[in-house]
Formats: sequence, C-alpha cells, structure tokens
Amino acid sequence: MSGDVWFTILPDGESGVAAARLLRPWATRSVPHHSGRPWLLGSWPDGHVTVGAAGARRVAVAGRCPVTADELSARAGRMRDTADVERIADGLTGSFHLLASAHGTVRARGTASGTRRLFHTPVAGASVAADRADRLAALTGAAPDERLLAAHLLASPLPYPLDDTCVWRGVRAVPSFHCLLLDTEGRVRTHPWWSPPEPRRARQDGVPAVRAALTAAVTACTAGGGTVSADLSGGLDSTTLCFLAAREQRRSRSAGSKLVTISWPGLDPDNDDAAWAARAAARLPDAEHVTPEPGRWPLWYSDLTALIEGDGVPTDEPGPWVRDGARMAALCRLMTARGSRLHLMGGGGDELFSTFPPHLHDYVRRHPLAAYARIRTQRASQHWPLGQLLRQLADRSTFGQWLAAWAEGLTAVPPPSPSPALARRAPSTAWGVDLPMPPWATRDAAEAVRDLLREAVAAAEPLAPERGQHTALVCLRTGGRGLRLLDQVTSRAGLAQAAPYLDDQVIEAALAIRVAERGAPGRFKPVLAEAVRDAVPADVLRRSTKGEYSVDFHTALRHNRAALVELFDGSLLARAGLVDDAAARTALLGVHPTPEALRSLSPSLGSEIWLRARSAPARPPSTAIPEGAP
Repeated sequence: MSGDVWFTILPDGESGVAAARLLRPWATRSVPHHSGRPWLLGSWPDGHVTVGAAGARRVAVAGRCPVTADELSARAGRMRDTADVERIADGLTGSFHLLASAHGTVRARGTASGTRRLFHTPVAGASVAADRADRLAALTGAAPDERLLAAHLLASPLPYPLDDTCVWRGVRAVPSFHCLLLDTEGRVRTHPWWSPPEPRRARQDGVPAVRAALTAAVTACTAGGGTVSADLSGGLDSTTLCFLAAREQRRSRSAGSKLVTISWPGLDPDNDDAAWAARAAARLPDAEHVTPEPGRWPLWYSDLTALIEGDGVPTDEPGPWVRDGARMAALCRLMTARGSRLHLMGGGGDELFSTFPPHLHDYVRRHPLAAYARIRTQRASQHWPLGQLLRQLADRSTFGQWLAAWAEGLTAVPPPSPSPALARRAPSTAWGVDLPMPPWATRDAAEAVRDLLREAVAAAEPLAPERGQHTALVCLRTGGRGLRLLDQVTSRAGLAQAAPYLDDQVIEAALAIRVAERGAPGRFKPVLAEAVRDAVPADVLRRSTKGEYSVDFHTALRHNRAALVELFDGSLLARAGLVDDAAARTALLGVHPTPEALRSLSPSLGSEIWLRARSAPARPPSTAIPEGAP
C-alpha cells in the first residue's frame, strides 16, 4: 500500500461520533468501540493495526508487533480496565502504539524514543488524538506556529526540552513517556507510563538482556516471512542488524523469506565503510546485495523541486530528511522492486552503545581514579586542551541554569572564531549542546527561540539525574523523532522503516548498564560487540573506525549550489520574518562555507521546503469510508 499511513483515536461517546463525521472523508479504515461508535479512523496497510477483543474491552497495536488478533484477545480478557493495559501487554515486542478501550475510557501511548508519537486537539467539541499532527491541523484549519518554525531553524527534530511541542497551532503533543486518556465526554488528560531505568548493571550482567532484547526486536521485523531489506553501511550498527536478520530468517524457514542489503558508497577514497560493507556481504551469501555504482545514485540535496512540486511533503513537521529526499526515493524504488516490505536501519546504535563526553562529569565524581585514567588516555589520543577540560569538569550548573544560559546566548554577539592553531577544543561535558541559531536567522527568530527556552526553564527537568544518562536519552529522543519522519516518507512509497535499536525493550536493556561501562578506551561499542558475538563474525566485530562523509557533503553542495541558492530567493521563511535571504545566499556562495552554515543548512532547508509543499491544501482520498460506516 502506498500513501500516508495514519490513524485517529476517538472517545466512546456522542462527541466522538460528531468528530468522526468530519474525519470520515479522509479515512479508509475504521475500528469500532464495543458500543459500535467509531474508535480508530485512518488509513493504514494490511497488518499495520491488530485488534483483540474480550467483551467490552478492546486492545490494539498499531505498528510493528508480531502478535495475532487471537493472542491480543486473550490478553484483553485479562484486562479489568485500561489501567491494566501495560500489564497485559508485557512481553510484546517491536515498535508500536498501544491502544485500549474499555468501559467508556480510552488509553493510548507511543514509544519511549518518540518513533511513535501522539497528538490531540479539540474537534467538534471533543478531544481527538492522532499519530500525525497534520491530520488534526487539517481538520481544525490550524496554521504553523511561527515561533516553533523559528525553533526548527535551530535544530530539527527540535532539541530537548522543546521536543514535546507541536509546530501546529492548537495541536498539542502528548508529553514523552506519557500516555493519553480520553473519557466519554472527550475530555483528555495525560499520565506517565514509562520512566528510564537506573543505570546500575555491570556490563557483564547487562549484556545477556541486551542480546535477548535485540534478538527479539529483529525477530519482530522478520516475523511473517517475506522480503525485508537493510542498510549495510559497513558500520557496526547496521552490519549487526543484517547478520541478526539473516540468522532469524534461516531459523524461521518461512517460504519466500529473503534479505536484501543496500550499501551507498561514499565519495571519499579514504572512507573505509565500503571495504567493511563488502567484507560483511561476503559473509552473508544467502542475501541479495545492492550497491549502486558511483554516479548512478543521487547526491545529497538533489531534486529538491520534486519535493515541492509533487503531492506534498509527507511529514507532519519539518525535518532535515530533505537533504536525503532523492536518495530515499531511490531506496524505495530499489527495495520495493525486490519485494521488500520493511527496511532496517541502524539508528540508535551510537546513542545506546557509545559514551558521550558528559558522562565524564559524573564519572570523575563517582570513581575519580578510574575517571582520571580514562581522561588521560582520551586526552592523549585526541589532544584535548587541559585547561578547558578541567573547567568543564568543575562546572556545577544545574540543568535549569544551563538551559537559561543557552537561552541568553542565542541573542548574544558571537565571539570571533579562533585561529586554526587555537581551534582545538575539549569536548563539552555540559547538560547539552548550546546550539546557535544559523547565521541567516533574523533577530526576531532568535528572540522567539530565546523566549521558548526561557519559558521552558521554569518546568524543565533533566531526563536523568546525571549528565551521561540524560545525554543518552536526549540523543535517543532525537533519533526516534528523526526515524519517525523518515518512516512517514518511505511508508508513503510502500516501504516502512524499522530501527530495532530504538525498540523500547532494547532501550531499557542498554540504558540499565552503567554509563561508563558502555564504552571503554581502546574498545569500540563493547556492549554491542559482546551481545552479538554469537551472530556476527569476529573479524567483522573487530572494526574500530567510523566512516566520515564531509567529502560527500561538499561534493553535493558544489553540484546543487544553484538550486539551494534559488530556494532562498523570496523564501517563505523570509516572508515570515525568520531568515535573511541575502545572508543565506552569501553563506552558500562562500568559497569555504563556515561550519555553522553547514550545520544549519539542513534544518533551514527542511523548514523552507516543508512550508512550500504545505501551501496547497490536501484533499480527501476517493476511497474514503462512506457516511454511515462504523
């Protein structure tokens, strides 16, 4: 099935019936409450939504979960009310929305990483929820919020703590780690359903849980047989998934099971990703391997006008994915032509199995001698300036103080760039990265984002008490929201995306391991390597390098510079007072674009193309559910 995949959730009352009348022209699928009133309305492919029923109780999973309707019905039979849904859903694997309806109450939630999200807004007098914000905005006629568009220039997906906001006016996002509750009158409230684990396990104790969770996550992708595809970049994360998927398909012995891998070769001859991908492919003889030849696959930033002139950008919020839009289209053509129904990618692996510099701030306080040895080793290899590093480690700012300082720094005059001889810096061990606004952002845009951050200071709390775990969670949320947008793009073309590392069970298993033990000097992702050593050949696991793609970026920029400059000629962002088109063109036309300009290009470009493609209103499909259907 091609086309947008989405669903809405309606309360079990007359208010929900009234909202359904407005939704029905857009919907091609419907699932009723026990009362017969509409519960779920939307458009999704076969197998995307599985429903179980026992008396007046309904449980549904929407997404990737290898559970049958009969199994869900048996679980529903053990549910007293919607408060029981997490208990009866224990053991379900995959990545999915969990939905329940019982005795007039509706409960729904997404995933911990944000790969599955929920939004809600009043429609016809009742709160209606959906997994896509734009479906709700279309019903209410909502326009984008210009303050949040300004924030998307800072980073996209939005950084924590702005990531629980919604770019559409009047549409609210369900807070991360919270579920949504609807009563018969359509009143809405939210309640926590998940909290991060305490990182207390030693590595050797946590590895078996990671192994079991990751195996189950990949099994959830291959269950049911058929063809699945996967990135094979040559990196450890994607390579591991390919070997696990191949093993699970051999074990299942399902007729027609097949694995197709794809490797996009880099343009830098010193990038050894391609060599490692070829080594892994040679150890996967039963898979079909696709490696487009250089010059026969699209560069970044190619065919941007196709995203505007087609039938609309298929994402409900701006995102930097437009950089890869042409490549995503090529991926879908190549993989669906070979019969793939699901594409696996390695997102989340870095976030779970690497240690970020902020963990040193915690480590030096908990285990100073061990921290000193690690810092000395890393400083010697990476030449960190000692004075800078010591000042970072001595900082005692709270999360709120760091956030307030970031807000004030957005409108401060930036310091002059250091000379190349002084440019080397120690890594930040702060609560987060003080992202700057792009050099072409207007003063009004910077002040709007500063105000958003200031407003967040009063209520914002870190995601974990210590900086290392907090940083991992922030990065996981960013990765999950990025995957969500990519899935909206490729699912429209019939190829759903999966990132098994971002499944809830894998996240819980990995984050339960002590932060400092997720990495080790001289060892690359030791937790992951130990967890999969029975499935991935030892010589493949020995890789300790990581591919670098700056040559690809600069080549793409050089080839597509004219089209990029044209986009900032009378841009919609400029009309909204958020960017200075002349400054953007100057940055793009410079002989050597600054690092700030390069970092900021994709979020700004994503926002501009999203606005242009959204200028034409969407129309209901001709296959909508007729009036009178449940």
